Amino acid sequence: MNKIYSSIAAIALATAGLTSCFSDLDTMPIDDNQLVSEQVYSTADGYTGMLAKCYGSLILTGQKGGDGGDGDLEGANEGYSGYVRLLFYLQEMPTDNFLMPSSSNGLRKCLNLQWDASNAPVATWTYQRLYMTIAYCNEMLRECTEGKLRDRGLWDKLGSELTAYRAEVRFIRAYCYASLCDLFGGVPYIDENIGAKDVPEQMTRKQTFEYAESELKAIEADMKAPGQALYGRVDRVASWFLLSRLYLNAKVYTGEERYTDALTYAKKVIDEGGYPLARDYRDIFRADNEDCTEIIWPLVQDGQRAQSSAGTNFYVKAFVNGPMNELFVTGVGSRGWGNVRAKMTLVDAFDASDVAFDTADTWGDQKKDKRAQFMTALPNQKKETYDDNGAMTSTFTCGYGYIKWRNVDRNNQSAAQGEAYCSIDFPLFRTGEAYLTAAEAILRGASGGTRAEALSYVNEIRERAYMHGSYAKAGVRSDVSGAITDSELTLDFILAERQRELASELVRRTDLVRYDLLCKGKNWDWKDGVRDGQDVDTKYNLFAIPETELTNNPTLKQNPGF
Repeated sequence: MNKIYSSIAAIALATAGLTSCFSDLDTMPIDDNQLVSEQVYSTADGYTGMLAKCYGSLILTGQKGGDGGDGDLEGANEGYSGYVRLLFYLQEMPTDNFLMPSSSNGLRKCLNLQWDASNAPVATWTYQRLYMTIAYCNEMLRECTEGKLRDRGLWDKLGSELTAYRAEVRFIRAYCYASLCDLFGGVPYIDENIGAKDVPEQMTRKQTFEYAESELKAIEADMKAPGQALYGRVDRVASWFLLSRLYLNAKVYTGEERYTDALTYAKKVIDEGGYPLARDYRDIFRADNEDCTEIIWPLVQDGQRAQSSAGTNFYVKAFVNGPMNELFVTGVGSRGWGNVRAKMTLVDAFDASDVAFDTADTWGDQKKDKRAQFMTALPNQKKETYDDNGAMTSTFTCGYGYIKWRNVDRNNQSAAQGEAYCSIDFPLFRTGEAYLTAAEAILRGASGGTRAEALSYVNEIRERAYMHGSYAKAGVRSDVSGAITDSELTLDFILAERQRELASELVRRTDLVRYDLLCKGKNWDWKDGVRDGQDVDTKYNLFAIPETELTNNPTLKQNPGF
C-alpha cells in the first residue's frame, strides 16, 4: 500500500488554525513544533510536505490526526469538519438519498432544505475549508518557482518536478473553485498574487466557472500523463474528468449549454484515461481499493497514518450500528454510530427483490444488481423513516442502512486499526461517472454522439452492476444482464441510474439541481420538514454565503432570497 499521506498528519505547518482566506507563514509560531516559511521550504521534503498539505486539507481535519485537537477550522467540531463528511451533509442530506435525525451543526436545516446564512455551520465550514485549501495552494505557488528553488539550492533536486508540482496545485485550486461555484455560486477571487491586506473581489457564478475552466485548460499539458502520477496524486485524466463535470452543469452555472464539451472530455476519460471500470462494483468501496483500476482521484485514508472521524470513517460508522457487525463484517466491530439511513426514494430506486439483506449472502452475490446494498435484517426494521406516530426518530430500525462502504479487504478481512479508523480511500473521481456523463450529454443534444453510443455507455455500467457477460465471476449470480433497450433510455432513466450508481458519492444535489428537481417537481422524506416532503423555494438551489464571510467582507453580495 503506497499511500502518499502516510506522514501528512505529522507535518506541522505554520498554516495551522487558518479559518478563512489567507495564511501568514512569515509569522513566528509560539509552538516550537510548528515551522515557519523558510524552514518549510529549505528542503525538498518541505516542498513535498506542502504539496501533501494541499491534498491532505481535503482529507484530514487538523494537525495531529485522529481528532487529536489543533483542528484546521477555528470554532469547528473537528470530526464534523472534514471535507467529504461536510459534502455529505450538503450534497446528500438535502436530496432523495439519505437522512440523519440529528439537529446539531445545522444538519436538520440541510435535511429539510431550510438553511440560511447563519443556521448551518456545516455549510460555513465547507466554504472555509475550500478557501483554506485555496490558501495552501496559493502559498505553494508563491514558493514553488524557479527563482526560489535556485535561491534555496534546491533546483537540482526539484527542478524537474517544478512544472508538475505547480500544475497539480493549480488543479486542486481549480477543483475548489468549481466546488464553490456549485455550492455557493459567485465567490471571492483569491490567487497567489493577492496580498493578505487586499479585499478580494467577488466573481459572478459565471466568472467562477470560467476561472476554473481556464485553469484546467491551462494546466492540461503540464499534468502528468495518464497513469504516471504517484498514487493519491492527480494526473491529466483528473483535469478531463473535472472539465466534463463542469460542462455537464454549465447551463446551471452560466446559462449556456456545453453538452458537446461534456461529451468530449467524458470520452477522453473513457477512451484515453487508462482507468477502466472495476470488474466488481463492490471493490471500489473496500479498504484495499488502492488497487481499484477505476479510481482517478482517491482521497487517501489510512486507519493507522491518516486518521479522522471524517472521510470514509464517517461513511462506514455513520451508516452502520453495533448490532450490524453480528450480521456481516463491517470492519469497525461494534463501533458503528448508526445515525445515517437511506431515504425511501433511494431504496425504491432498486428492484424490490434486490433490496433485502440475506445473512447467508452478506455481499449480495445472488442479487441481480450488486449495487443494492442495504441493511434490512435488524429486528423490527422497516423501510419507512418515521415511527408509528409519523415522527422522525433516532431509532435505527426506522429506515434501512446503506452498506456499500465496508472497512474490509477482498478477503473480508478488517483493515488494520479498522475498529478505530477506516482505510477506504474515497473515490472522489472515478470512471463510472464519466460513462453516465457521456450518455446524458448525448441525450441533451451533444454533437458527435449517437443514441446507440449513449445506450452502450449506460448498459456497460449496468452490465457491471449485474456482473453479467464479461463481468461474470464464479460464484456470483450473472444470469440477468441489466441491459435496457433504446425505448427505455431517457434522461429520467439516467438520473435514476446515477442515483443507483453514485449514491453517497457527493453528486446527488448537483444532479437534482441540473434536472430542476431539487426544489420543485419531486418530493422525498422530510423535504421542507414534512414526512412525505413538499416543494421549497428555488433559492435552495444554492447555499447562502456564510454570514461570517459577509461580516468579514462587506463587499460580498448574498445569494438571492437569503
